[in-house]
Amino acid sequence: MTIKAVNITLSFGISILMFSLFISSCKSKEANYITYYNKVNKIDSIYRISNKPLKAIKEYRKLFKNYDPKNQERIEEYSTYIILSDQYQKKFGGQKSLYTLLPLIAPYNKAYKDYLKLYQKYGIDSLMVKKGIAEWKKKLNKQLIDSFTIAMIRDQEGRTQPIDTVAVKKNIEKNAKLLLWTFKNYGFPSLQKIGLYGNNNTFLPMHTFLTHMNESENRLLIQDKLLEYVKTGECPPVSYAMMVDNYNYIYKKNTVYGFSFSNSKDTVQIDHNRKSIGLPGLKHYKKIRNDFF
Repeated sequence: MTIKAVNITLSFGISILMFSLFISSCKSKEANYITYYNKVNKIDSIYRISNKPLKAIKEYRKLFKNYDPKNQERIEEYSTYIILSDQYQKKFGGQKSLYTLLPLIAPYNKAYKDYLKLYQKYGIDSLMVKKGIAEWKKKLNKQLIDSFTIAMIRDQEGRTQPIDTVAVKKNIEKNAKLLLWTFKNYGFPSLQKIGLYGNNNTFLPMHTFLTHMNESENRLLIQDKLLEYVKTGECPPVSYAMMVDNYNYIYKKNTVYGFSFSNSKDTVQIDHNRKSIGLPGLKHYKKIRNDFF
């Protein structure tokens, strides 16, 4: 292939990626993603527990026609759909769907390498994949990356033994103020806005960061906003659940969603609570976790 042909192909691929991101933004504003997550959990159960991959492919195809796909940590519904479809020779959208998948796996550093053979099978070589990821990175919010890199570093200050409670409290309030400002101006600081790694490869663990907001004077305001973002698909339900359970474990010695280390045996109520925000039931979650590890 000539250099000119490669450039044309790259431009075409990037155009598909940018168009997919635009459509994604429009669809996400209209959809209730708690419904989406529960549908994913049902389909994942069909595949993972009932062992009916062909039925799962069919159901995923219908789902992704109505919802912009996520690719949640551990469950990885969109990549599962594409891989299964390829394995059973079912149509999944070819290059278009693979370019839709690209920004969903891009935050995880070199995870894209696990998919290179699949991309190459459909005419997208490693150069095009790397170019697509580079374009995705350009669209991240540099201001938010700068701010949350500082915030994540600040979040750890004073936490080594002996804990400097005054410094920790001061830093929590600074970070809470940044979070509320971000909500107001940009929405939830998702992977598609700041990625998973900030400046100098600083890890940005939003789950942990949010649990620390339980010590803020604005805890309830932050928690309520997170639930709104769960519905829009910006905030993973697990992030919200871990914040709520962390608070309940510390101050009430119980669990709402099954993430704290309490001795609660009311699994029926916990499963009900989990479904209300789009999390899989406890037994299903255990299966997902075991498969992942």
